[in-house]
Amino acid sequence: MSINRNVLFLIIGALVVTAAVLGYNLYQAKMQPDGLQINVGPNGLKIQGK
Repeated sequence: MSINRNVLFLIIGALVVTAAVLGYNLYQAKMQPDGLQINVGPNGLKIQGK
């Protein structure tokens, strides 16, 4: 019985970690500014539109 309980806790923990990672990724995607992004670097000029 305790093995089944440990497996259940492991599954719940994995789901919580997965939800936290997905939430963080969604938060990061929302925090990026809308519009045009212009980068100048060693590879030249890069323009990205969102």
